[in-house]
Amino acid sequence: MTAKRSRILLATLFTITALGLQPAIAYNSNSVLPTWANSATIYEVNVRQYTEAGTFKAFEANLPRLQKLGVKILWLMPIHPISKLNRKGSLGSPYSIADYKAINPEFGNEADFKSLMTKAHALGFKVILDWVANHSGWDNPWTANKSWYHTDSGGNIIPPNNDWTDVAWLNYKNQDMRRAMIDAMSYWVKTFDVDGFRADVASGVPTDFWKQANTQLQAIKPLFMLAEDQSTTSLLDDAFITNYNWELKDFVNALAAGNKDRTDFEGMATNQSLSYPNRSFPMNFITNHDENSWSGTEFDRLGAAVSAMAALTFTYPGIPLIYSGQEVGNTKRLAFFEKDLMPGLTVANSTTSFYTKLVSLKNKNAALWNNSAAKLVPTPGDNNSVIAYSRTLGTNKVLTIINATNNAQKVTLNLTKLNAAYYLFSTGKSMTLKTTLTLTLKPWQYEIYSSAKA
Repeated sequence: MTAKRSRILLATLFTITALGLQPAIAYNSNSVLPTWANSATIYEVNVRQYTEAGTFKAFEANLPRLQKLGVKILWLMPIHPISKLNRKGSLGSPYSIADYKAINPEFGNEADFKSLMTKAHALGFKVILDWVANHSGWDNPWTANKSWYHTDSGGNIIPPNNDWTDVAWLNYKNQDMRRAMIDAMSYWVKTFDVDGFRADVASGVPTDFWKQANTQLQAIKPLFMLAEDQSTTSLLDDAFITNYNWELKDFVNALAAGNKDRTDFEGMATNQSLSYPNRSFPMNFITNHDENSWSGTEFDRLGAAVSAMAALTFTYPGIPLIYSGQEVGNTKRLAFFEKDLMPGLTVANSTTSFYTKLVSLKNKNAALWNNSAAKLVPTPGDNNSVIAYSRTLGTNKVLTIINATNNAQKVTLNLTKLNAAYYLFSTGKSMTLKTTLTLTLKPWQYEIYSSAKA
Protein backbone atom coordinates (compact mmCIF):
# COMPACT_ATOMS: atom_id res chain seq x y z
CA MET A 1 0.00 0.00 0.00
CA THR A 2 1.30 3.48 -0.78
CA ALA A 3 -0.19 6.94 -0.61
CA LYS A 4 0.48 9.77 -2.95
CA ARG A 5 3.74 11.12 -1.68
CA SER A 6 5.91 13.95 -2.76
CA ARG A 7 8.78 13.11 -5.06
CA ILE A 8 12.09 14.75 -4.44
CA LEU A 9 13.64 16.61 -7.35
CA LEU A 10 17.34 17.03 -6.71
CA ALA A 11 19.11 20.24 -7.78
CA THR A 12 21.29 20.05 -10.89
CA LEU A 13 25.02 19.75 -10.16
CA PHE A 14 26.55 20.55 -13.54
CA THR A 15 28.67 23.30 -12.00
CA ILE A 16 30.23 20.86 -9.54
CA THR A 17 30.92 18.39 -12.33
CA ALA A 18 32.38 21.01 -14.63
CA LEU A 19 34.78 22.22 -11.93
CA GLY A 20 35.89 18.69 -11.16
CA LEU A 21 34.79 18.97 -7.54
CA GLN A 22 33.56 16.12 -5.38
CA PRO A 23 30.09 16.19 -3.81
CA ALA A 24 30.05 17.51 -0.26
CA ILE A 25 28.88 14.16 1.16
CA ALA A 26 30.52 10.81 0.41
CA TYR A 27 28.51 7.73 1.28
CA ASN A 28 29.68 4.19 1.88
CA SER A 29 26.87 1.68 1.89
CA ASN A 30 27.09 -1.17 4.38
CA SER A 31 24.50 -3.17 2.46
CA VAL A 32 25.88 -5.75 0.07
CA LEU A 33 24.56 -6.94 -3.29
CA PRO A 34 24.47 -10.75 -3.44
CA THR A 35 26.57 -11.98 -6.35
CA TRP A 36 23.54 -13.72 -7.86
CA ALA A 37 21.88 -10.32 -8.32
CA ASN A 38 24.71 -8.75 -10.34
CA SER A 39 22.86 -8.81 -13.67
CA ALA A 40 19.36 -9.57 -12.38
CA THR A 41 16.02 -8.17 -13.49
CA ILE A 42 13.14 -8.12 -10.98
CA TYR A 43 9.71 -9.50 -11.83
CA GLU A 44 6.83 -8.46 -9.55
CA VAL A 45 4.20 -11.15 -9.00
CA ASN A 46 0.62 -10.16 -8.18
CA VAL A 47 -0.48 -13.60 -6.98
CA ARG A 48 -4.14 -12.66 -6.48
CA GLN A 49 -4.61 -11.43 -10.06
CA TYR A 50 -2.15 -13.74 -11.81
CA THR A 51 -4.44 -16.71 -12.45
CA GLU A 52 -8.12 -17.55 -12.19
CA ALA A 53 -7.38 -19.62 -9.09
CA GLY A 54 -5.06 -16.98 -7.64
CA THR A 55 -2.94 -19.59 -5.85
CA PHE A 56 0.71 -20.52 -5.49
CA LYS A 57 0.02 -23.80 -7.28
CA ALA A 58 -1.51 -22.01 -10.25
CA PHE A 59 1.36 -19.53 -10.41
CA GLU A 60 3.93 -22.35 -10.36
CA ALA A 61 2.93 -23.31 -13.90
CA ASN A 62 4.28 -19.94 -15.07
CA LEU A 63 7.82 -20.47 -13.76
CA PRO A 64 9.17 -22.02 -17.00
CA ARG A 65 7.66 -19.13 -18.96
CA LEU A 66 9.35 -16.58 -16.69
CA GLN A 67 12.61 -18.51 -16.91
CA LYS A 68 12.49 -18.04 -20.70
CA LEU A 69 11.82 -14.33 -20.14
CA GLY A 70 15.16 -14.28 -18.34
CA VAL A 71 14.16 -12.54 -15.10
CA LYS A 72 16.07 -13.58 -11.99
CA ILE A 73 14.34 -12.13 -8.91
CA LEU A 74 10.68 -12.86 -8.24
CA TRP A 75 9.13 -10.26 -5.93
CA LEU A 76 5.93 -11.66 -4.44
CA MET A 77 3.38 -9.13 -3.26
CA PRO A 78 2.33 -9.86 0.37
CA ILE A 79 1.47 -13.50 0.92
CA HIS A 80 0.09 -13.15 4.46
CA PRO A 81 -3.54 -13.40 5.61
CA ILE A 82 -5.48 -10.15 5.08
CA SER A 83 -7.27 -8.53 7.98
CA LYS A 84 -11.06 -8.56 7.89
CA LEU A 85 -11.63 -5.76 10.40
CA ASN A 86 -11.93 -2.38 8.60
CA ARG A 87 -11.23 -4.14 5.30
CA LYS A 88 -11.50 -2.15 2.06
CA GLY A 89 -13.44 -3.82 -0.73
CA SER A 90 -14.47 -7.46 -0.60
CA LEU A 91 -10.96 -8.94 -0.48
CA GLY A 92 -9.03 -6.14 1.21
CA SER A 93 -5.53 -4.88 0.68
CA PRO A 94 -2.70 -7.43 0.75
CA TYR A 95 -0.81 -4.75 2.70
CA SER A 96 -3.15 -5.15 5.70
CA ILE A 97 -1.39 -8.00 7.48
CA ALA A 98 -3.39 -10.20 9.85
CA ASP A 99 -0.50 -12.51 10.80
CA TYR A 100 3.18 -12.02 9.98
CA LYS A 101 3.97 -15.74 10.26
CA ALA A 102 1.08 -17.18 8.26
CA ILE A 103 0.01 -17.77 4.65
CA ASN A 104 -3.03 -16.18 3.05
CA PRO A 105 -5.39 -19.18 2.70
CA GLU A 106 -6.59 -17.79 -0.64
CA PHE A 107 -3.11 -18.56 -1.99
CA GLY A 108 -2.67 -21.98 -0.40
CA ASN A 109 -0.86 -23.30 2.66
CA GLU A 110 2.69 -23.63 3.92
CA ALA A 111 3.30 -26.79 1.89
CA ASP A 112 2.16 -25.00 -1.27
CA PHE A 113 4.52 -22.10 -0.58
CA LYS A 114 7.43 -24.44 0.15
CA SER A 115 6.73 -26.19 -3.15
CA LEU A 116 6.80 -22.87 -4.98
CA MET A 117 10.08 -21.89 -3.33
CA THR A 118 11.67 -25.25 -4.13
CA LYS A 119 10.64 -25.16 -7.80
CA ALA A 120 11.63 -21.50 -8.18
CA HIS A 121 15.08 -22.14 -6.74
CA ALA A 122 15.51 -25.23 -8.90
CA LEU A 123 14.90 -23.09 -12.00
CA GLY A 124 17.46 -20.50 -10.90
CA PHE A 125 15.13 -17.86 -9.47
CA LYS A 126 15.57 -15.97 -6.23
CA VAL A 127 12.40 -14.99 -4.35
CA ILE A 128 11.88 -11.87 -2.23
CA LEU A 129 8.83 -11.17 -0.08
CA ASP A 130 6.90 -7.93 0.19
CA TRP A 131 7.24 -6.94 3.87
CA VAL A 132 4.89 -4.50 5.57
CA ALA A 133 6.64 -3.17 8.68
CA ASN A 134 5.02 0.26 8.97
CA HIS A 135 1.56 -1.03 9.88
CA SER A 136 -0.49 -4.18 10.45
CA GLY A 137 -4.12 -5.10 10.02
CA TRP A 138 -6.61 -4.26 12.76
CA ASP A 139 -7.24 -7.87 13.73
CA ASN A 140 -3.57 -8.82 13.87
CA PRO A 141 -2.87 -10.49 17.26
CA TRP A 142 -0.30 -7.78 17.93
CA THR A 143 -3.10 -5.25 18.47
CA ALA A 144 -3.65 -6.83 21.91
CA ASN A 145 -0.51 -4.90 22.88
CA LYS A 146 -1.57 -1.28 22.49
CA SER A 147 1.93 -0.06 23.32
CA TRP A 148 3.09 -1.72 20.09
CA TYR A 149 1.06 0.87 18.16
CA HIS A 150 0.62 4.62 17.91
CA THR A 151 -2.39 5.76 19.90
CA ASP A 152 -4.46 8.92 20.26
CA SER A 153 -5.02 10.89 23.46
CA GLY A 154 -7.68 8.38 24.47
CA GLY A 155 -5.35 5.41 24.13
CA ASN A 156 -6.96 4.16 20.92
CA ILE A 157 -4.78 2.64 18.18
CA ILE A 158 -4.69 4.87 15.09
CA PRO A 159 -3.94 4.42 11.37
CA PRO A 160 -0.86 6.09 9.81
CA ASN A 161 -3.10 8.68 8.08
CA ASN A 162 -6.74 9.42 7.33
CA ASP A 163 -6.70 7.46 4.06
CA TRP A 164 -5.20 4.18 5.27
CA THR A 165 -8.13 3.32 7.51
CA ASP A 166 -7.70 -0.43 7.00
CA VAL A 167 -4.35 -0.57 8.83
CA ALA A 168 -3.00 0.15 12.32
CA TRP A 169 0.21 2.17 12.76
CA LEU A 170 3.07 0.34 14.49
CA ASN A 171 5.16 2.11 17.12
CA TYR A 172 8.91 1.53 16.82
CA LYS A 173 9.64 3.03 20.21
CA ASN A 174 8.50 -0.32 21.59
CA GLN A 175 11.46 -2.72 21.71
CA ASP A 176 9.30 -5.82 22.14
CA MET A 177 7.52 -5.05 18.88
CA ARG A 178 10.85 -4.54 17.13
CA ARG A 179 12.10 -7.92 18.29
CA ALA A 180 8.87 -9.56 17.16
CA MET A 181 9.16 -7.95 13.72
CA ILE A 182 12.73 -9.15 13.20
CA ASP A 183 11.76 -12.57 14.47
CA ALA A 184 8.95 -12.73 11.91
CA MET A 185 11.26 -11.72 9.05
CA SER A 186 13.85 -14.27 10.17
CA TYR A 187 11.15 -16.95 10.21
CA TRP A 188 10.62 -16.67 6.45
CA VAL A 189 14.34 -16.78 5.72
CA LYS A 190 15.02 -19.76 8.00
CA THR A 191 11.86 -21.76 7.33
CA PHE A 192 11.23 -21.09 3.65
CA ASP A 193 14.67 -19.95 2.42
CA VAL A 194 13.42 -16.64 1.00
CA ASP A 195 16.14 -14.51 -0.59
CA GLY A 196 15.28 -11.00 0.52
CA PHE A 197 12.60 -8.43 1.13
CA ARG A 198 10.89 -5.50 -0.55
CA ALA A 199 10.09 -3.13 2.34
CA ASP A 200 6.74 -1.38 1.97
CA VAL A 201 6.74 2.29 3.09
CA ALA A 202 10.36 1.81 4.18
CA SER A 203 10.84 5.44 5.23
CA GLY A 204 7.87 5.17 7.60
CA VAL A 205 9.99 2.90 9.78
CA PRO A 206 13.02 4.27 11.66
CA THR A 207 16.33 3.75 9.87
CA ASP A 208 17.95 2.34 12.98
CA PHE A 209 15.42 -0.51 12.97
CA TRP A 210 16.30 -1.42 9.40
CA LYS A 211 20.00 -1.37 10.31
CA GLN A 212 19.29 -3.70 13.22
CA ALA A 213 17.11 -6.00 11.11
CA ASN A 214 19.57 -6.06 8.21
CA THR A 215 22.46 -7.02 10.49
CA GLN A 216 20.56 -9.98 11.91
CA LEU A 217 19.00 -11.11 8.64
CA GLN A 218 22.20 -10.95 6.59
CA ALA A 219 23.84 -13.16 9.20
CA ILE A 220 21.47 -15.95 8.14
CA LYS A 221 22.24 -15.72 4.41
CA PRO A 222 23.00 -13.04 1.79
CA LEU A 223 19.75 -11.22 1.06
CA PHE A 224 18.54 -8.74 -1.55
CA MET A 225 16.98 -5.72 0.19
CA LEU A 226 14.72 -3.28 -1.70
CA ALA A 227 13.23 -0.17 -0.08
CA GLU A 228 10.04 1.49 -1.22
CA ASP A 229 11.59 4.92 -0.81
CA GLN A 230 13.77 7.43 -2.60
CA SER A 231 14.07 10.27 -0.12
CA THR A 232 15.98 8.69 2.78
CA THR A 233 19.62 8.14 1.84
CA SER A 234 20.41 6.63 5.24
CA LEU A 235 18.34 3.58 4.35
CA LEU A 236 20.87 2.78 1.64
CA ASP A 237 23.83 3.40 3.94
CA ASP A 238 23.24 0.45 6.22
CA ALA A 239 20.24 -1.66 5.27
CA PHE A 240 19.08 -1.62 1.64
CA ILE A 241 20.96 -2.09 -1.59
CA THR A 242 18.33 -0.49 -3.84
CA ASN A 243 15.28 1.78 -3.72
CA TYR A 244 12.50 3.08 -5.96
CA ASN A 245 13.43 5.37 -8.84
CA TRP A 246 10.26 7.45 -8.58
CA GLU A 247 12.18 10.39 -10.01
CA LEU A 248 12.85 8.50 -13.25
CA LYS A 249 9.24 7.25 -13.37
CA ASP A 250 7.94 10.81 -12.99
CA PHE A 251 10.44 11.99 -15.59
CA VAL A 252 9.33 9.51 -18.26
CA ASN A 253 5.69 10.44 -17.60
CA ALA A 254 6.57 14.10 -18.11
CA LEU A 255 8.72 13.30 -21.14
CA ALA A 256 5.84 11.42 -22.79
CA ALA A 257 3.61 14.43 -22.13
CA GLY A 258 6.11 16.71 -23.88
CA ASN A 259 7.19 18.51 -20.72
CA LYS A 260 10.84 17.39 -20.51
CA ASP A 261 13.81 17.14 -22.85
CA ARG A 262 17.45 16.05 -23.07
CA THR A 263 18.74 18.79 -20.78
CA ASP A 264 16.33 17.75 -18.03
CA PHE A 265 17.36 14.12 -18.45
CA GLU A 266 21.06 14.86 -18.17
CA GLY A 267 20.48 16.98 -15.07
CA MET A 268 18.56 14.17 -13.39
CA ALA A 269 21.18 11.57 -14.32
CA THR A 270 24.01 13.73 -13.00
CA ASN A 271 22.19 14.33 -9.73
CA GLN A 272 21.50 10.66 -9.20
CA SER A 273 25.07 9.62 -9.96
CA LEU A 274 26.23 11.91 -7.13
CA SER A 275 23.40 11.13 -4.72
CA TYR A 276 23.46 7.36 -4.45
CA PRO A 277 25.73 5.81 -1.81
CA ASN A 278 28.55 3.66 -3.13
CA ARG A 279 27.42 0.21 -4.28
CA SER A 280 23.72 1.12 -4.10
CA PHE A 281 21.40 1.91 -7.00
CA PRO A 282 17.75 2.60 -7.91
CA MET A 283 15.10 0.22 -9.20
CA ASN A 284 13.86 1.54 -12.56
CA PHE A 285 10.30 0.97 -13.74
CA ILE A 286 7.48 2.28 -15.91
CA THR A 287 4.78 0.37 -14.03
CA ASN A 288 4.13 -1.68 -10.88
CA HIS A 289 1.09 -2.68 -8.81
CA ASP A 290 0.54 0.85 -7.47
CA GLU A 291 1.06 2.63 -10.78
CA ASN A 292 -1.25 0.22 -12.59
CA SER A 293 -4.12 0.43 -10.11
CA TRP A 294 -3.93 4.08 -9.06
CA SER A 295 -2.35 5.93 -12.01
CA GLY A 296 -3.24 3.71 -14.96
CA THR A 297 -1.29 1.30 -17.15
CA GLU A 298 1.94 2.33 -18.83
CA PHE A 299 -0.07 2.71 -22.06
CA ASP A 300 -2.47 5.11 -20.35
CA ARG A 301 0.42 7.25 -19.15
CA LEU A 302 3.07 6.89 -21.87
CA GLY A 303 1.12 6.08 -25.03
CA ALA A 304 3.41 5.54 -28.01
CA ALA A 305 6.49 6.09 -25.83
CA VAL A 306 6.12 2.81 -23.89
CA SER A 307 8.80 0.80 -25.70
CA ALA A 308 11.31 3.65 -25.69
CA MET A 309 10.80 4.28 -21.98
CA ALA A 310 11.08 0.58 -21.19
CA ALA A 311 14.38 0.50 -23.08
CA LEU A 312 15.52 3.46 -21.02
CA THR A 313 14.81 1.64 -17.74
CA PHE A 314 17.04 -1.24 -18.88
CA THR A 315 20.00 0.90 -19.95
CA TYR A 316 19.82 3.58 -17.22
CA PRO A 317 21.94 2.83 -14.10
CA GLY A 318 19.96 0.61 -11.72
CA ILE A 319 18.00 -2.63 -11.68
CA PRO A 320 14.97 -2.90 -14.00
CA LEU A 321 11.52 -4.08 -12.91
CA ILE A 322 8.90 -5.92 -14.95
CA TYR A 323 5.43 -6.03 -13.39
CA SER A 324 2.98 -8.91 -13.91
CA GLY A 325 1.48 -8.54 -17.38
CA GLN A 326 3.96 -5.94 -18.58
CA GLU A 327 5.74 -8.66 -20.56
CA VAL A 328 2.62 -9.31 -22.66
CA GLY A 329 1.54 -5.68 -23.02
CA ASN A 330 -1.30 -5.71 -20.49
CA THR A 331 -3.63 -2.74 -21.01
CA LYS A 332 -5.97 -3.51 -18.11
CA ARG A 333 -6.05 -1.33 -15.01
CA LEU A 334 -6.55 -3.78 -12.13
CA ALA A 335 -8.83 -3.31 -9.14
CA PHE A 336 -6.75 -3.23 -5.96
CA PHE A 337 -9.18 -4.60 -3.37
CA GLU A 338 -11.02 -7.14 -5.56
CA LYS A 339 -10.32 -10.19 -7.67
CA ASP A 340 -9.53 -8.83 -11.14
CA LEU A 341 -7.87 -11.40 -13.39
CA MET A 342 -4.97 -10.22 -15.52
CA PRO A 343 -5.61 -11.37 -19.11
CA GLY A 344 -3.29 -13.03 -21.59
CA LEU A 345 -0.33 -13.91 -19.37
CA THR A 346 0.24 -17.37 -20.85
CA VAL A 347 0.30 -16.25 -24.49
CA ALA A 348 3.69 -14.97 -25.66
CA ASN A 349 3.62 -12.16 -28.21
CA SER A 350 5.85 -9.48 -29.73
CA THR A 351 5.93 -7.62 -26.40
CA THR A 352 7.22 -10.78 -24.71
CA SER A 353 9.98 -11.01 -27.31
CA PHE A 354 10.83 -7.35 -26.73
CA TYR A 355 11.26 -7.75 -22.98
CA THR A 356 13.09 -11.07 -23.36
CA LYS A 357 15.58 -9.27 -25.58
CA LEU A 358 15.96 -6.38 -23.12
CA VAL A 359 16.66 -8.81 -20.28
CA SER A 360 19.23 -10.57 -22.48
CA LEU A 361 20.83 -7.22 -23.35
CA LYS A 362 21.34 -6.51 -19.66
CA ASN A 363 22.60 -10.01 -18.88
CA LYS A 364 25.19 -10.00 -21.64
CA ASN A 365 26.59 -6.48 -21.22
CA ALA A 366 28.51 -5.96 -17.98
CA ALA A 367 28.31 -2.18 -18.38
CA LEU A 368 24.57 -2.49 -17.59
CA TRP A 369 24.92 -4.73 -14.55
CA ASN A 370 23.55 -3.70 -11.18
CA ASN A 371 26.99 -3.87 -9.55
CA SER A 372 28.58 -1.96 -12.42
CA ALA A 373 30.66 1.17 -11.88
CA ALA A 374 29.74 2.21 -15.43
CA LYS A 375 28.28 5.67 -15.01
CA LEU A 376 25.83 7.20 -17.47
CA VAL A 377 27.76 9.58 -19.75
CA PRO A 378 25.75 11.96 -21.96
CA THR A 379 26.67 11.72 -25.65
CA PRO A 380 27.04 15.18 -27.24
CA GLY A 381 24.57 15.91 -30.02
CA ASP A 382 22.96 18.78 -31.91
CA ASN A 383 19.29 18.08 -31.11
CA ASN A 384 17.89 18.66 -27.62
CA SER A 385 14.89 16.45 -28.43
CA VAL A 386 17.09 13.37 -28.71
CA ILE A 387 18.42 11.72 -25.54
CA ALA A 388 21.75 9.95 -26.05
CA TYR A 389 24.03 8.39 -23.45
CA SER A 390 26.57 5.64 -23.02
CA ARG A 391 27.81 3.32 -20.31
CA THR A 392 31.26 1.74 -20.50
CA LEU A 393 33.00 -0.93 -18.43
CA GLY A 394 36.37 -1.93 -19.83
CA THR A 395 35.81 -2.99 -23.41
CA ASN A 396 32.05 -3.42 -22.94
CA LYS A 397 30.08 -0.42 -24.21
CA VAL A 398 26.39 0.36 -24.58
CA LEU A 399 25.10 3.42 -26.42
CA THR A 400 21.41 4.39 -26.14
CA ILE A 401 19.70 6.91 -28.42
CA ILE A 402 16.04 7.92 -27.97
CA ASN A 403 13.86 10.30 -29.94
CA ALA A 404 12.03 11.81 -26.96
CA THR A 405 9.19 13.32 -28.98
CA ASN A 406 6.21 12.30 -31.10
CA ASN A 407 7.78 13.96 -34.14
CA ALA A 408 10.56 12.75 -36.43
CA GLN A 409 13.99 14.07 -35.38
CA LYS A 410 17.39 14.29 -37.06
CA VAL A 411 20.50 14.26 -34.88
CA THR A 412 24.26 14.16 -35.30
CA LEU A 413 26.15 12.71 -32.34
CA ASN A 414 29.82 13.01 -31.39
CA LEU A 415 31.04 9.48 -30.67
CA THR A 416 34.61 10.26 -29.66
CA LYS A 417 35.76 7.37 -27.40
CA LEU A 418 32.68 5.41 -28.49
CA ASN A 419 33.78 4.60 -32.04
CA ALA A 420 33.92 0.80 -32.03
CA ALA A 421 32.15 -2.35 -33.24
CA TYR A 422 28.61 -2.85 -31.95
CA TYR A 423 25.47 -4.93 -32.36
CA LEU A 424 22.27 -3.04 -33.12
CA PHE A 425 19.48 -4.02 -30.73
CA SER A 426 16.68 -3.58 -33.27
CA THR A 427 18.19 -5.87 -35.90
CA GLY A 428 20.93 -7.88 -34.20
CA LYS A 429 23.32 -6.91 -37.00
CA SER A 430 26.93 -5.95 -36.31
CA MET A 431 28.25 -2.57 -37.35
CA THR A 432 31.13 -0.23 -36.70
CA LEU A 433 30.49 3.31 -35.49
CA LYS A 434 32.90 6.09 -36.36
CA THR A 435 33.51 9.38 -34.54
CA THR A 436 30.17 10.85 -35.64
CA LEU A 437 26.75 9.34 -36.22
CA THR A 438 23.83 10.99 -38.01
CA LEU A 439 20.35 9.49 -37.63
CA THR A 440 16.82 10.41 -38.62
CA LEU A 441 14.53 8.91 -36.00
CA LYS A 442 10.80 8.27 -36.21
CA PRO A 443 8.57 9.44 -33.35
CA TRP A 444 9.71 7.70 -30.12
CA GLN A 445 12.19 5.57 -32.05
CA TYR A 446 15.14 4.34 -30.03
CA GLU A 447 18.35 2.57 -30.97
CA ILE A 448 20.70 0.66 -28.70
CA TYR A 449 24.24 -0.25 -29.72
CA SER A 450 26.02 -2.82 -27.55
CA SER A 451 29.35 -4.61 -27.52
CA ALA A 452 27.65 -7.93 -26.75
CA LYS A 453 24.69 -9.09 -28.80
CA ALA A 454 21.36 -9.26 -26.97
